[in-house]
Formats: sequence, structure tokens, C-alpha cells
Amino acid sequence: MTAASPLPPARAPRGAAWAWPLLLALAFVAALAAWLQWSDARDAEQAQATLIADALSLEGRVASWVGDEQGRVDRLAAALPARIDDATLLGLGAVARGLQRDWISVTVLDAGNRIVAHVPEQAPRPEPRSPAAGVDEGGVSAHLSAPLRGGGKIVVRFAPALLLRQALPWWLARKYDVRLVDGLGQFIAGSGDPRPSTDRYSHRVSVEPALVDTWLELTAREVPLPWWRTALPPLMAAFLALTAAATATLRRQMREVARTEREWRTEVAWRRAIEDALTVGLRGRDLDGRVTHVSRAFCDLVGYAPEQLLGRLPPMPYWPPDGHEVRMQRHLRNLAGGAPRNGYETQWVRADGTPLEVMIFEAPLVDALGAQVGWMGSVIDITERRRGEERERRQVEALATQARLTMLGEVASALAHQLNQPLTAITGYSAGVLRSLERAGYGDRAVLAALRGLGEQAAEAGRIVQHIRGFLTRRAPQRERCAIAEVAERATRLLRRDLERRGVELRLDLGAELPDVDADPVLIEQVLINLVRNAADETAGTAPALVHIGAAVEGEALRVAVDDNGGGLQGRPIEALSAPFYTTKAEGMGMGLAICRSVVEAHHGALAAAPGPLGGARLSFTLPLFRQAS
Repeated sequence: MTAASPLPPARAPRGAAWAWPLLLALAFVAALAAWLQWSDARDAEQAQATLIADALSLEGRVASWVGDEQGRVDRLAAALPARIDDATLLGLGAVARGLQRDWISVTVLDAGNRIVAHVPEQAPRPEPRSPAAGVDEGGVSAHLSAPLRGGGKIVVRFAPALLLRQALPWWLARKYDVRLVDGLGQFIAGSGDPRPSTDRYSHRVSVEPALVDTWLELTAREVPLPWWRTALPPLMAAFLALTAAATATLRRQMREVARTEREWRTEVAWRRAIEDALTVGLRGRDLDGRVTHVSRAFCDLVGYAPEQLLGRLPPMPYWPPDGHEVRMQRHLRNLAGGAPRNGYETQWVRADGTPLEVMIFEAPLVDALGAQVGWMGSVIDITERRRGEERERRQVEALATQARLTMLGEVASALAHQLNQPLTAITGYSAGVLRSLERAGYGDRAVLAALRGLGEQAAEAGRIVQHIRGFLTRRAPQRERCAIAEVAERATRLLRRDLERRGVELRLDLGAELPDVDADPVLIEQVLINLVRNAADETAGTAPALVHIGAAVEGEALRVAVDDNGGGLQGRPIEALSAPFYTTKAEGMGMGLAICRSVVEAHHGALAAAPGPLGGARLSFTLPLFRQAS
């Protein structure tokens, strides 16, 4: 280390450089005044644009409300009996609910516009049923009508004020005076001041065809003050006065700055040399979080040049695009002295988009007088270490999942082996009882048919158990030529009573013209049973609940689809749905779709999930078409 050379003698400032702060302050005040004037004009334009957008939004809500009510009137007209009177009309549930909700009266007219029925006889104005207080009804009513099947029409009257109570949000009611007016500007209903205003922002939009010759008018309740009527001019004058006073002392301070500049540059050079020799990134920030210093290692770490980082306030350019709120909270915690003493880990992004895992240690930055002036952080790249840990974690999870699958296969195989014996016994007992009854001359055909069905079902169950056991022991599926319609019929026959009990309608759309497939009918039957059960579970709470099975040829394969009108996939892909042990049911094991996927892939097919035409989910799979060997 060599000694620093003596500092040159300080020289007095030349020219009028000391006056630059005052000149810049004057320029800043002038620019600020121009900007404030422009900002007021821009705010006025934005306020008008916001007013127009709010008016269009409210017009949409009004049209939606009227559309919903028109739909109820149309459904009421379609369900109206041919013979109607006042008592019958009032006894209809839709009419009673409408009168309790929003309607003033309901009138049925014949083809000659004569009144057939009318409720109530004297139409009372409905009581307010909405928290949107302050809506002036205006004493005007509107009506909706719908034609009847036998001629004539039904007319429903309602108050426009009720429309505003239903459609007007509270936040719009606080910002604007809202009025419904006719084409001549006459007041119909509204909230706030019913009189039109000429000194506030206002916009009018037509609500046709929802309401004929009706306009929706919004008027802003408040108009912002111009900047020159606020406290800014006195503050700007005080700023200029303080700047002038500070300029007077600048000449004296410049002499001291000249004496210390050389010493400061020498110190910076020594510090830079030491930092450049380190491999740990260093970052300095002031008490406001502004970046005041970065080392070369830090710049190499994040991929940004020093001039791109110095003086920056959060959010930093190396922060990931998501999670800014969490990182800002941690940044404020660190500035308040709450950084962990043993460091903390976080994720950054290099300038080229590469993710970066870092460990950060924060320490107070103290000046020569012992006062804290900021924070110094040392940053260590731990990306490779984290990748190694993640690979190890995934390997452990994969091994655990494979172990669970192996154990499940062993349990299922043992269970199939144990069930095969009682099923064989049931088949034998049934056949023996049947032969005994036939030899004894028992003639009740229903009992004999039930015993034959018991034996057939037990044999079918034994066959299913044998196929599943063979599949779980990794034997190839027993593929043969089969018709998908017959397989689906056997599967749905087992589920039909359960579906009828749950109120689920099952539709089969499998024509006889569909080609045969090359598949194991027992395994494919179990796949269909599982998919139909899942679809029925998804339609719980839906009325009417519907499950549809269809099929179509796609190239050299037949695609079988199971649709429902339930809640849908909710963005879940087939990989997540068929993952082992993944389930959305409280009593589910999470293996149904996983086994279905394995069965389909064993047939060289694919299981897929997509939104269905019934509004719910569509789960489909493909099977190869049967080709006669030449």
C-alpha cells in the first residue's frame, strides 16, 4: 500500500456557479406550475372519461335488470293457463314473488286488449327493498309485456325507482347524482339532486331498447379545485425563498467541498479495489431504500450495469414480475431493522430472464460520526445448491409414490384373490339351489329367474375380479373384438338403479353403425363405470342432472366421451386429475382416474379432459378399431 499524495490547495469557485441552484429552482417551479396546469386538464379529461364509462356500466346493469325481468315475464306468459282470473293469477308463484319483489301490478289482456285478470286490484307502490337509499321515485311507472299463446298479452308494471335501487351500486350513488329522464329531459326517477347541474361534470346515455325514450344521466357530486386555489402556490413560494437562502451559503460550502474532494476520491478508489477482489456481491442502500452502491460482483450476479441500479428505489429490476407486494413488505421490514441476523433467502431474475436463488445478509451502514446512514447487504448465489436440493426432494417423492403404488397393487391383487373364492361359492350355491328347485317341480318363474340372475352376476363379478387381478399383476389385457355399445350397456345396467336414486339422467348415444374396437371388454366396462360415477358425482346439486355417453370415429381409433352438466374442470388438466392419490372427494382414494388412464394406455389409447357441450366436463378416451387379420 502506498501513501496518498498531498492534496492540492483549495481554490475559490469561479464565475456564478453557486447561483445555479436558485436558477434551477426557478425553472423547477415554472415547470411544476405548467405541469400542474396540464395535470388539471388531464384530470378533467379523465374524470369525464370515467363518468362516461360509469354511465355505460350503469346502463348495462339497467339493461341487464330489465332483461332479467323481461325473461321472468316471458316465462310467466309461457306458463299461464288458458283460463285465468284474478284469483288464479294471484295464486301463481311467479306472480306472487314478482309482486313481493319489484312488480306493482300484473294484468292479462285478451286479443282485443280487454282486461281478463288484474292483480292487485289497487296497485300499491312497493316498499323499498334495497339499501340504495335516497332514490326519488318520481311518481312514474314503466311496464314489460309478453304475448300469450292463445292471443292477447300479459303486462307487468314496475316503478323505475325500483330499477335504480336494484342496479345502482352504492359507490356510484356516492360519486354521482343519478337521474332517469325522458327524451325532453323531464325527471322520471333518480338519486341525489333531481335538478340538472351546469357547473359539474355530467353525461347522459340512452337506455333503449330496455326502456323506450328513456335516458340515464350521471352528474358528478364534486368538482376538484384548480391547483392555484390550493396550498401549492404558498409552498412553491416558500421553496423559492428557502432555495435563495441556501444559495447564499453555497459559496462558503463549495470551498470546503473542494478541500475534501481529493480525499474522498482516494478513499473511493481504495474501497473499489477491495470490493472488486471479492466474489460476494455487495449492495448499499440508504435509509429510504435507494441503491447507493453496488460492487462489480453484484452487477455480474444480476446482469445489470451499475448505472442501471444506482439511485433506484423498489421495485428493483431484478425482482420477479410477480409477488411485488410480498417483496415490498420484506423490503420495508429490512429497512426497519427486522432483517434476520442469519440472513434470508429470496428469488431474483437476471437481466437475461434466468431465475436466481440468493442468500442475503443485511448489516447497518454507519458513518464516521456513528450515525446509521443506510444498510449494506452481502449477496451469495445459492442457485446450484437449491437445484441440487430440489432434485433430491423430487427423487424422494418419486420413490415414495412408487412405493405406495406398489403396495396398492399388492393389496389389490391379494384382495382380488380372496374375493374369487366366495364368488365361486356363491355361483355354486346358486346353481345347486336352482337345480334342486327345478327337480322338485318348483314353478315360481320369478324366483327361478332371480336365482339364474344371481348366478350370472356372481360369475360376471368373478370374471371382473380375474381381469382386474390380471391387470394389476401386469398381465396384458385380454383384447378381443367387441362393440362399444354392448360394453356401455352392461356398464350402465349396473349403475342405473344408483343413478335413478340420485336423480341423474343417463343418456346413451351409441349407434349400431359404430365400428367394433379391439379391447378388453371387462376393463373398458370398468373404465366407463368409473367415468360415469365421477360425472354423476360432479352433477350433485344440479337440476336436472344429466350424464351423456357418446362416441365418434377419429382416424384409426374410436373416441368414447362421457359428458356432464356439473361444475366443470375448473382449469385442472388431465395430468392433475389422473395423478395417483389426487382426489376432490372426502371419501375418495385418488386412484380411480389413475387406474382408468393406465387401462386406456394399455390399449394404446389416451385419456383426455376438456370442457363439455353440456356446460360441465368431458372426459374421453380412445380405443383402436378392430382390424381383421389378413
